[in-house]
This record gives sequence, C-alpha cells and structure tokens, in this order.
Amino acid sequence: MKKSILAVAAVALVAVFAAVSQTSSNPKYQVVFQLTEPQGQAWDMMVAHVTNLQNALSKDGVQVEVVFFGPGLNMLLKKNTAYEERLKRLADSGVTLAACQNAMKFLNVKTEDLFPFASQVDSGVAEVVRKQKAGWAYVH
Repeated sequence: MKKSILAVAAVALVAVFAAVSQTSSNPKYQVVFQLTEPQGQAWDMMVAHVTNLQNALSKDGVQVEVVFFGPGLNMLLKKNTAYEERLKRLADSGVTLAACQNAMKFLNVKTEDLFPFASQVDSGVAEVVRKQKAGWAYVH
C-alpha cells in the first residue's frame, strides 16, 4: 500500500514539474508591445497593461516583449529614475524590454545610458514585424 501511494505521488510530482516546465519554456501566449510615445500617460498605461496581461494569463504561460523606439526609447534611459523600479519589476518577471538601436543612434543614446536590464534590437519596427510573423500578438 505504501509503495502504491509513493508511486502515485511520484507520478503526480513529475506531472506537476512537467507542466510548470512546459509553461515556462513554451508559453501558450506570446505578446509584443510597442512603445513610441513620449513620457506621459502612455508610459504608465504600458506598465499597467503588461502587468494585467501577466496576471490574467500567467497560469497558461505568457511571454512578453516591449519594444521601445522613437520618443518611447527615453523610458529606458537611466535618468528616468521614476520608472526604474517599475521597469525592473517587469524585467525581473521575465518581460523583455528592448531598445531600438536605430533610435539609439538617432538620439545619440549609448548602451551605458540604458537601464542595465534593457536589451537591444537592431530595429524596433523590424522586431515588431518579426514577432508578428512568428505568431506573436501585437499591442500598440
């Protein structure tokens, strides 16, 4: 009897680990956001929308990337300390925060000017197009 209970418990434990592993490595939902607006309400709304999306879809698995270009790139600058904590929380939760290198060149922004948790993509527009081509949902 004890061996049967242990065997059932072991199988259940393996199933739980497999489900968690599948959800984190192969999320059911993939969403790309674009942020191109200058500082203001759009910045606060982006943080709220991403957080709400994660809360709503977390049990099924969700992968999120926010692509910053044009005036929106400024949100990722270290000098924007009012947003650092919120963006760091998003990054720590698995959200990719991607700066457009074309916008960086145009605005004379260097890698060291960005928050350390920001990543970079060659072109913000191209990144959004690539994600859409790969089947990601797009939120503007």
